Amino acid sequence: MPRFSCRHAFALRALFVAALAAVAAPLAGCHEFGDVTGSIPGSTATPTDDSKLRAYADEAGKRYERNPGEKTASIEYARALRAQTRYSEAVAVIQTAAIKAPKDFDVLGEYGKALADSGQLPQAKDVLSHAYTPDAPRWDVMSVQGTVADRLGDHATAMQFYHDALKIAPGEPSVLTNMGLSLALAKQLSEAEQALKQAVASPKADARMRGDLALVLALEGKYGEAETVGKADLSADAARANVESICHMIAQNGSLRDLGKPAKGAKPKASKTEDAG
Repeated sequence: MPRFSCRHAFALRALFVAALAAVAAPLAGCHEFGDVTGSIPGSTATPTDDSKLRAYADEAGKRYERNPGEKTASIEYARALRAQTRYSEAVAVIQTAAIKAPKDFDVLGEYGKALADSGQLPQAKDVLSHAYTPDAPRWDVMSVQGTVADRLGDHATAMQFYHDALKIAPGEPSVLTNMGLSLALAKQLSEAEQALKQAVASPKADARMRGDLALVLALEGKYGEAETVGKADLSADAARANVESICHMIAQNGSLRDLGKPAKGAKPKASKTEDAG
């Protein structure tokens, strides 16, 4: 059985990892919260390529060391650290900026995201609630608030955050992806599939989002469709291997198998798409 890789398309996101502790260890670094880099004057986009990310993080760290707590340097370095799954370091970096600028919404938003990444959920919930005002809401922060609520078990509140975020940013794939995962956790797999398909239809969609869709399709038993989704990022053999890995994980993990069962009161489906392979 091929190794289930966080680097490729079929990675469980932190939302699932938080709910399914049995698979948390190997997959804990797969999640990102969809930062809005352009909202910070003078900031640059965080690279996704590993070698470029390391170089970027090194340079961002040097800028931060020259002026700890400076807004742009702190935010960029914290984001680079988060991208490298160095979550506790990211918290320490952005916390310095938050102490210097306790009312700066950009800093508070980044601080809340770092806290959420590091698993400090109550603290993240509190900080994020102060990262915008009702007359100037931020969809990216709302989306993270939704993931925090989901990880705290409050799916109803999470869905409200996602709906509010989508009012501000209609069709935003990162929000739709978080919503889809939330619906999957609530065993609403058909609705989860719809949200994730809408997400991956966006030009801004990435391999992680397509991986989330593949996971939900596999939970529904739609293995052929899951494999087809994987071919957008992988060779046919690699896509097939990753679907096999998903199937293996579902078979071995009771919590994942349970997600594939209908919620109480749900009507049985008329049909199910079977493995096309």
